Amino acid sequence: MDRHTNSAFERLEIVETGRRRRWSEAAKERIVLESLSGPRQISATARRHNISRSLLLIWRHAFLARNDDAAPGFVPAVVTAEPAQTPQATTSMPRTEIVLRCGRRIVVEGPIDIAAVLALARGLEALR
Repeated sequence: MDRHTNSAFERLEIVETGRRRRWSEAAKERIVLESLSGPRQISATARRHNISRSLLLIWRHAFLARNDDAAPGFVPAVVTAEPAQTPQATTSMPRTEIVLRCGRRIVVEGPIDIAAVLALARGLEALR
């Protein structure tokens, strides 16, 4: 009679690929910072480190959520013309200029409210 088998395979071989890779927090942070170094760096960084793009996006989201002290929001700002420079104006008010990574500048005259400046800087950086 005919030989009947219950399986379509004569021989089944299982190949073990090893354990899942484990990344330390320091390595994840280094890779995420590398991917944040410039525009269009997600895919290139993922290929360079042999990880999936989606995994890198998950790490980036967790990193940004962990390092974001306050939710980005809007801060009231007034844009005025640059006042004429007079000797009295330059000596009485200290002026602080902050240049952001995106190239935008924040100029603060007088005492600085750190929380307001940080919120403004985060909001401007998010507008990239």
